[in-house]
Amino acid sequence: MIAITLPDGSQRQYDRPVSGAEIARDIGPGLAKSALAVRVDGVMKDLATVIAADAQVAIVTRKDPDALALLRHDAAHVMAEAVKELYPETQVTIGPAIENGFYYDFSRPVPFTPDDLALIEARMQAIVARDEPILREEMERGAAVRFFEDMGEAYKAEIIASIPDGQAIGLYRQGAFIDLCRGPHLPSTGKLGKAFKLMKVAGAYWRGDSRNEMLQRIYGTAWFDEQELKAHLTMLEEAEKRDHRRLGREMELFHQQDEAVGSVFWHPKGWTLWRTVEAYIRRRLEATGYVEVKTPQLVDRSLWEASGHWEKFGANMFTVLTQDERMLAVKPMNCPCHVQIFRVGIKSYRDLPLRMAEFGSCHRYEPSGAMHGIMRVRAFTQDDAHIFCTEDQITSETVAFCELLKAIYGDFGFEDVRVKFSDRPAIRAGADETWDRAEAALLEASAAAGLETTLNPGEGAFYGPKLEFVLRDAIGRDWQCGTLQVDFVLPERLDASYIAEDGQKRRPVMLHRAVLGSFERFLGILIEHHAGRFPMWLAPVQVVVATITNDADDYARTVLASLKAVGLRAEIDLRNEKINFKVREHSLAKVPVMLVVGRREGETGSVALRRLGGAAQEILALGDAVAKLVSEAAVPGA
Repeated sequence: MIAITLPDGSQRQYDRPVSGAEIARDIGPGLAKSALAVRVDGVMKDLATVIAADAQVAIVTRKDPDALALLRHDAAHVMAEAVKELYPETQVTIGPAIENGFYYDFSRPVPFTPDDLALIEARMQAIVARDEPILREEMERGAAVRFFEDMGEAYKAEIIASIPDGQAIGLYRQGAFIDLCRGPHLPSTGKLGKAFKLMKVAGAYWRGDSRNEMLQRIYGTAWFDEQELKAHLTMLEEAEKRDHRRLGREMELFHQQDEAVGSVFWHPKGWTLWRTVEAYIRRRLEATGYVEVKTPQLVDRSLWEASGHWEKFGANMFTVLTQDERMLAVKPMNCPCHVQIFRVGIKSYRDLPLRMAEFGSCHRYEPSGAMHGIMRVRAFTQDDAHIFCTEDQITSETVAFCELLKAIYGDFGFEDVRVKFSDRPAIRAGADETWDRAEAALLEASAAAGLETTLNPGEGAFYGPKLEFVLRDAIGRDWQCGTLQVDFVLPERLDASYIAEDGQKRRPVMLHRAVLGSFERFLGILIEHHAGRFPMWLAPVQVVVATITNDADDYARTVLASLKAVGLRAEIDLRNEKINFKVREHSLAKVPVMLVVGRREGETGSVALRRLGGAAQEILALGDAVAKLVSEAAVPGA
């Protein structure tokens, strides 16, 4: 007998091997109808998988956390089938599920057009309507290579040839289309539904190598129902309106150009925003006991080798070979340099915790295809800090950091913060016993801080486990920003020590922590979160004084002087243009407040206050208006 244990603990006995589909039917017709796949001892497999031994079994429906990825993977295969039916000369390569959708890379001599995408999407709908069974087959490697070569699918043959000999090759057939895949897949194309849309075509090198052929990548999105699809497309429309690259141009914040790939040219208004954020963070750090340092940009390779970063990140470092044959690296992170400061002089347990912060300018080589505006760059500045402490201080320092982080995020307008716990990666430094201590310490500290965490398995740093703080923005997108990492490894590798209470030398624990992450990325997130309409304290230009007629110019200058005297970031617009034109222009620049003045305002010592996005105006005495704006522009916590 075969014992099948279900998630509720109940068991079903079978006198023969049984498939996932049969188990679902035995449980009930409703489950059989909604079944998409089956989990056998925790591993998701095709619903048709035959179970021949005792096992823990769960039927996968759309409620399963991995069901959407399964659906999207099938959408990629259905798209490939549609392309092959419409354009038989096309070769298929690789097509995975990705966040929010899927893609497939194709080799085709003729570029795909928007009209082609419409045709492909319509054919996908037809394939779904045909409800073709999706069937798994296995083939010996050599036979599979020949099979795809005979079909003219050279890329698939190349992939199969690179698979170690002796492994069975999984193939999936749906209608006349057959593809190489590990699976699992839905039972039939009809299970995909019709809540999908093809989005765009982009270039992608075969296997990500610029020396290889440029393929055509078609991106799509797929959801379980039309309502979810519509919500996602609406979000994308809103995201396009909020795109930091467009707003950066319109608001004159920054620009980027090919002569400095991966770097940012900050314009006066953008740099004002940067300095405002930096000053705020600096004040927060000083108030919570951090000392600020500055470390070199170029550091000898030997330090990066000693820390372990050369082995892990060497390929992404910018390096310089000097005339005396020394290899220097432009620092990609600040941690080893902070350890060097800690090591100068003798440190006592009384000096701990030592909270060392730096607005560290770092450089990392990011592939050109991975860069995105100021969100992903090669030259960036971190709000980096390292806390050197004893093992007993990990919990208290974690609690204090989490309180600081939550307050900062709230001041920037982020209230929804998720936390991931990332444990040891496969490739790491340090013994398992060291990782056991570090992970246990961070879990205990997280509980003390009242954090609800979800596991992010295997995503810790190479030297220690970490917490990742994920912000949810105004349109529901998630951004990983802050981090806290517990590191027992680096102090050992770089020989950092302090004198303990018993007079013995001990290794400090090193807590790597950041709130914003990189300034560039955080500012991009901030621009999109607020759609450029910053709260008053953050706005690069807080107030514009605009004249209705030229005979109010002198009074407008008086108003400007009053605003600047109290520290408000104000500008004046004396152009000989109609006031409606000025209002539209400064609204596009997202200036929060305009003070409109004409002859009457000059005679009465008043101003007409207009707010961004509002049609009404408020008439106030100049002194009252200035006091009101000073209050509104107050920096949080100042």
